[in-house]
Amino acid sequence: MKPSNRKLAIISATGAVAVLSVVALVLPIGVASSQQPPMMDHTMPGHGQMQGMMQQRHQEMMQMHGQGTMQMAMGTPTMPGQDAFGAIQEIVRMLEADPETDWSKIDLEALRQHLIDMNEVTLKADAAATPIEGGLEITVTGEGRTFAAIQRMVPAHAEELNQMNGWSAKTEALPDGVRLTVTSNSTREVAHIRGLGFIGLLVSGSHHQPHHLAMAKKEMPHQH
Repeated sequence: MKPSNRKLAIISATGAVAVLSVVALVLPIGVASSQQPPMMDHTMPGHGQMQGMMQQRHQEMMQMHGQGTMQMAMGTPTMPGQDAFGAIQEIVRMLEADPETDWSKIDLEALRQHLIDMNEVTLKADAAATPIEGGLEITVTGEGRTFAAIQRMVPAHAEELNQMNGWSAKTEALPDGVRLTVTSNSTREVAHIRGLGFIGLLVSGSHHQPHHLAMAKKEMPHQH
């Protein structure tokens, strides 16, 4: 063999060995990578469908909850339909919830009559208010049942006003009603009294509700 041909053969053999070495290195890497589990692609259609189904299920559950709440509300009315009826109903529920209630001493009719008096004085009485030094003077008048309710309620309530805010309250009987006078030594309270007026003074304090329960139990020394 000529020297030039021998040199060419050596070069060719060397190149072939190099190529085979590279292939041997690359092939295991490709095989290993092909055996690894595929990465989760959150953009895949299956993932999007799952999210959509979950959202739809959540909306359905919320809708069912709303319908259930509405049905409960529709099936269980809460308004008594009449204020006095509701007030007496509240007292009855309290009495029934108390295991120590002595039903032989309960007088719900007395409470009903008192609520009628409240209605007469609140809605039917005439109240003429006149500012005076230190407070307010109110002439409360009416006829028939209204007159009787005024006589029962206003003097008794004046006793409660006497215990509030440093006020001084007194009443004077009139042929057709009662004169209520409420005063204070405080400039601020004078403005308070005048701002409240008759109905504001009548509803002042938190004794009305406890009195209703005490009245039903015959535990009140006076009823107003």
